[in-house]
Amino acid sequence: MMRLFLGLTALVVLLFGVALVVGPARIGPVASLHALIVGDSSPLTLVMREIRLPRALLAVMIGAALGLAGAAMQGYLRNPLADPGLIGVSGSAALGAVLAIQTGLATTVAMALPVAALGGALIGVLLVLALSGTRGGSLTLILAGIAISALAGALTSLVLNLSPNPFAANEIVFWMMGSLADRSMTHVWIALPLILAGAALLASLGRGLDALTLGEDAAQALSIDLARLRLVLIFGTAAVVGASTAVAGTIGFVGLVVPHLLRGYVGARPGRLLWASALGGAVMLLAADIAVRLLLPARDLKLGVVTALVGAPLFLHLIYRTRRAGP
Repeated sequence: MMRLFLGLTALVVLLFGVALVVGPARIGPVASLHALIVGDSSPLTLVMREIRLPRALLAVMIGAALGLAGAAMQGYLRNPLADPGLIGVSGSAALGAVLAIQTGLATTVAMALPVAALGGALIGVLLVLALSGTRGGSLTLILAGIAISALAGALTSLVLNLSPNPFAANEIVFWMMGSLADRSMTHVWIALPLILAGAALLASLGRGLDALTLGEDAAQALSIDLARLRLVLIFGTAAVVGASTAVAGTIGFVGLVVPHLLRGYVGARPGRLLWASALGGAVMLLAADIAVRLLLPARDLKLGVVTALVGAPLFLHLIYRTRRAGP
């Protein structure tokens, strides 16, 4: 167990360093890191501190947030196919951002896009709570999440369909593919408080999720308040996924794939899987963002496309294994 954490932490540190020194400007790693740490008034310092550093920080934060939320959702629902987007937060956040782009707010008001996305995520989670109730079961939560996600998707498609401006429609489509390009430290400061708060909530669920592996009756016998656990899960997931979607667009498959890959290394204990998945999510998103910059440096390859290309085959493999294990 300790080896797994040390190995994942070392990978995060290594890939974070690589993410800082990789870019279109052909500058040596020593000069890049010197400009970042020492700093002066040169353009290189500006590139390192205003472009590469926030991009690498966001990759760590968002990857860890999605991995942690995925592990928590799979532990609560006791289903390895569960995803953080299942409760409709990412779809609602995307709808808020799409409305900001379509109405022109994103171009006239600074930070209107992430703020609108956070507003959409908040409305989405309130609707999920209103539909599922504070004491509903996991099935009710899934159904409410699917309904809100479908409604948000339909409204997003409607906005695209009625868009009279092809440039706005084009921008919406590219934004929804997810990207960390052209992000600044302002985006980091917007997302960081919510991601930290959501991560703290989700990290507190370890004991309850471990108890749930024995069944809901056994968990209640162990003094686990299932209604409270469910509320903490919803608000924690909403905070981390909403903040991530607000600053980076829709990035799928991280929360689905990472917990599944690491589950066998933690003895299938959901509590242990939480932090392992957070580190694994950071590793996956850092690696994907580095690949985006190296594979097609002249083209704007979207981060969400790369994670989907990696995650979809693994998801198909998971379905195949589940089918083989079935009756």
